[in-house]
Amino acid sequence: MEILPKAQKDDLIHVVDQLDFCLLVDGQDPVSSSGALLEAFDTIAKQLRLLDDIPLKISTVQPLDSAFRHTSVFPPEPHPLAYGRNSQRLPKFATTCIRSLEVMIQLEGSGNWPLDPVAMEKTKTAFLLKIGESLEDRGMFVSASENEVNVLTSGYSFLLKIFHERGLVMQKPVGDDKTQSVLSEDKMLFQRSQHSSMINGLHGRYQVYGPVVRLAKRWISAHLFSSFISEEAVELVVAHIFLKPFPFHAPSSRVAGFLRFLRLLSSFDWIFSPMVIDINNDFNLMDEKEINDNFMLSRKSYERNPHDIEPAMFLATSYDKTSEAWTKQSPSKSVLKRVAAYAKSSAELLTNLMLHGPSGEYTWECLFRTPMSNYDAVILLHQEKLCCPHHVLFPAENPDGKLVVWGKPSKDFCPYMPLNKGAVKGLHDAREKLLVNFDPTTYFLRDLKCAFSKTFKLWYGSVGGDAVGLTWENPKKRGREEADEAAPEPTSILKEVGDVGKGLVRGVYLVKAPKFQ
Repeated sequence: MEILPKAQKDDLIHVVDQLDFCLLVDGQDPVSSSGALLEAFDTIAKQLRLLDDIPLKISTVQPLDSAFRHTSVFPPEPHPLAYGRNSQRLPKFATTCIRSLEVMIQLEGSGNWPLDPVAMEKTKTAFLLKIGESLEDRGMFVSASENEVNVLTSGYSFLLKIFHERGLVMQKPVGDDKTQSVLSEDKMLFQRSQHSSMINGLHGRYQVYGPVVRLAKRWISAHLFSSFISEEAVELVVAHIFLKPFPFHAPSSRVAGFLRFLRLLSSFDWIFSPMVIDINNDFNLMDEKEINDNFMLSRKSYERNPHDIEPAMFLATSYDKTSEAWTKQSPSKSVLKRVAAYAKSSAELLTNLMLHGPSGEYTWECLFRTPMSNYDAVILLHQEKLCCPHHVLFPAENPDGKLVVWGKPSKDFCPYMPLNKGAVKGLHDAREKLLVNFDPTTYFLRDLKCAFSKTFKLWYGSVGGDAVGLTWENPKKRGREEADEAAPEPTSILKEVGDVGKGLVRGVYLVKAPKFQ
């Protein structure tokens, strides 16, 4: 029998926390403040249930934000201006923006709710405004409008939403088109509620699940896929590797779980197979047949047009057996193919790093660096004008291309505001400058989508992204009238892009000209 030599110390590679750098802020993991967040939610939930000066009492309060299910890349930390009337001692500086965490509330039953969808939404708004007034009388700071009601207390901001079961069967028309409709807000709230409950339960069973999801979301954002893959979809794909780990056991480390996520994303047969995520073992044979029938129905168009598949990523859960909640519209087949290619490359790099360690230019950081040369045009943003500049992992470098637009930073917005006596008159004055749920990048991207929806695709990262990639849309997809018109010059299009983002855009580069002919 041959006796193998003992492994030398130099042959051992410890893979433990090499990827943690992408989840830290100033060297600290913001998850450490999760306890304060849960206490803040308990406080507002208790106050909501005790309200007795509204027509219907509040029966249920449920948090919907990913921070409450331990899957947020950067869960919010307590803000010094969000402590109600009795605020704590103010520091010298604070962030100008505060993200509001969505909370779903349900009122006790009543037969007086209107049947008309518009009237129902107006009634909800009236209830929310009344709830906001009541909480303000109890010492909480409330920012309210007809569109949303935000309550600031215990260091956090909470966005209140009312759910009513009657809204589940209502459909909301798209613009003036009576034939097309989207999910009602109540249906979306219900799906998010079910999703949050299930993911919370899964995290209770697998403590490493949350850290793996955070790495996966950071990777999705770093490679500018946030515009196509929702965070709920990422959570479900990661859940699959814990629920169906065969031939392995469920991952027991965040690095191993992240590697399996990348391999699953790149190797799963998305075109011909549904991904079934049965978190609570709810499915029976009838459920599986229903899911398979729904999947086959979604693939009927494949024979006519292999490129026209919706949804390309079919994720089936107990609350969503048709995959309409998170992936119905996006990602498309072409985008999913690109995501799979990136995941395959990252999985190979991560495997080599785990087996052999860093070598030359191939380091752990490379997993979260994305090449800007893979886009037709690139928009670089002023980092000091982002909502959370401290979340930027690697500042975007100037791509190889023609500089079309160069812009100066705006003086109207700064992500940090001074709170010393010389800068603000007092607590009320400081709160007047606090921006709730404001993100300049989000509004910039929304304006671009409205103005150039048929001209190019937008690729961006929702977590610390300071660059936006553009890829020209296929001109064959445009209508006849547009096709007959002379195609505008790409430089003139990009100059318009720069005008839309004036003050936020640092530079716009043309990397590849579109093939309009």
